[in-house]
Amino acid sequence: MPKKAVVLLAEGFEEVEAVTPIDYLRRAGIEVSVVSVSDNLIVKGSRNIEVKAETALSQLPPGEYDAVIVPGGLNGSKNIAASSEAGALLKKTAEAGKLVCAICAAPALVLSPLGLLKGKNFTCYPGMEKEAQDGVWKEERVVIDRNLITSRGAGTAGEFAIAIIEKLTDEETSKKIAESVLL
Repeated sequence: MPKKAVVLLAEGFEEVEAVTPIDYLRRAGIEVSVVSVSDNLIVKGSRNIEVKAETALSQLPPGEYDAVIVPGGLNGSKNIAASSEAGALLKKTAEAGKLVCAICAAPALVLSPLGLLKGKNFTCYPGMEKEAQDGVWKEERVVIDRNLITSRGAGTAGEFAIAIIEKLTDEETSKKIAESVLL
């Protein structure tokens, strides 16, 4: 049975940080649901690139997801943080021991207010760590701490996606995808 991941999109999301994990995870055979936190399925990113979500969060079928991925982008992160449904999904995922993955501004603006960084190492976009209420910030490109995967920004999106793939599948699959995209 394939692993399942959700990528949350909100107006102002960082395009590279969303599309790279969607693409790489699908290459690895992981079922990825692209989900808008609003009922509008056409979501405009921070660089005015529009991405069509497959469903709205309010319509997401209930079930177990192996990972929830939160791209950054300052406004996108703020919009996801403002969604009580997104917060509930992230908390449920963390409590189930499944992967919670966030990049750029999202660790500080989305995960920290939910208490999901508490007692864990994390990274984020430089300077955003000052917005985090808890957790231990690390100046690394990708930080994995148990079921939490965080990363710094658009330039680390490939490494972020590969780390998620390795946790959901295995090292061999992650290396195969990394090699196939010349990462």
